[in-house]
Amino acid sequence: MYTKRKFRAIDMAMWTRYETFLFLGLGIAWVAAYYFADLSWLRIPWTPLALIGTAVAFVIGFQNNSAYGRIWEARKIWGGVVNTSRTFGMFLQVMVTNEKASVPLSQEELDHEVKTLTYRHIAWMTALRHAMRMPKPWETAIDERTNQEWNFKPPERSSNMEEDLKPYLSADELATVMSRNNKQTALLYQQSYHLKRLKDKGLIWEFSFLQLEGVMEELFTLQGKSERIKNFPYPRHFASLNHYFMWIFVLLLPMAIVPQFAEIGEDLVATYPVVGDLFIWLSIPFYAAVAWTFHTMERIGRTGENPFEGTANDVPISTIARGIEIDLRQNLGENKQDIPAQFEMQYDVQY
Repeated sequence: MYTKRKFRAIDMAMWTRYETFLFLGLGIAWVAAYYFADLSWLRIPWTPLALIGTAVAFVIGFQNNSAYGRIWEARKIWGGVVNTSRTFGMFLQVMVTNEKASVPLSQEELDHEVKTLTYRHIAWMTALRHAMRMPKPWETAIDERTNQEWNFKPPERSSNMEEDLKPYLSADELATVMSRNNKQTALLYQQSYHLKRLKDKGLIWEFSFLQLEGVMEELFTLQGKSERIKNFPYPRHFASLNHYFMWIFVLLLPMAIVPQFAEIGEDLVATYPVVGDLFIWLSIPFYAAVAWTFHTMERIGRTGENPFEGTANDVPISTIARGIEIDLRQNLGENKQDIPAQFEMQYDVQY
C-alpha cells in the first residue's frame, strides 16, 4: 500500500494523465512537422506569447485565490456549525428542567423532550448537507472522467433525504418538513416552536429561552452563509474566459518553443552534429512541462470553485455532520451500537 505522500504524487499524475498525453502528442506533432516538413517559417516571437502567458498566469492566480477563499469560507461556516451544535446540545441538557415548571414532568419525560430537540437538530444537519450536495448546473467537476474512474461519490448521492430523516422525526413532522421547499429552514422553525412551548410550560426559564433562540439565530446565519456559497457560483465570465485564454496560450506555445530549440541545435551542429540535429526533440518534454503547469493550475482553480460538490478536495460536510451526530447522541447516553458509524474514507478522502 502506498504511503500518503507517494499516493498524492501518483494521484496528481493520474488525475492529469490525459492532458499530459495530449501535451506530449501536441509537442511531438509540432516537432515532427518542423523537423520533417521544414516549417521553419511557422514561428512567433517570444514577446507577444510572453505577454499572453503573463496575463493568463495573473488570471489563474486570481481564480485560485478566489476558489481557495470560497473553500476556506465554507470550512469556517461548517466549523461554526460544529461549535454551535455542541453548544446547543449542552444547553438542552441543563436548561430543560422542572425548576420553574407549572406542571412538573418526570425525568423520563424531560429526557424525551431533550432527545426530541436533539434529534431534530441532527435532522437539520442532515437536511442541510443534502441540500448542499444537490447538483447544480455549474457543478461539473464531479462528472469529470478521472472522478468517474475513481467513483468519488458523497453519501448523499447514494441515499435519499426522506429516508435519512426518518430516524429523527415523527411521521407527522416528517411529512410536514418534506412538503416544504427548504427542509432545513422548516426544521429550525419547528425547533423554535418547540422551545416556545417548553417556555410556556415553565420547562425552560425565560432567560434560557432567549439564549436558545440566540442559538437558533446563529444556526439560521450559518445556514444562510452555506446556502449563499452553494447557490451563487464563481462568476462564469471569469472562469470560462480564463479557461479559453489558457488553451489559447497552450496551443500557441509550441510555435515559440520549438523554433527556439531548433536555433540552439543549429548552433551545436558544428561541434556536436548528432546532438545538434536532434536537439529540437528536447522541446517536447519542455513544452509538455510548461503546458501541464498552466493547465493543472487552471484546473485546480475550477475544482475548488464549488466546495460542497462532493469531490476529493471539497469541504467534508458529510463527515462533519456525522461527527456532530455521534457526539450529540453519545451525550444523550445512547449505546454505541445504536449510533451510526462515521462515513468511510475513500483513497484517504473524507466526504
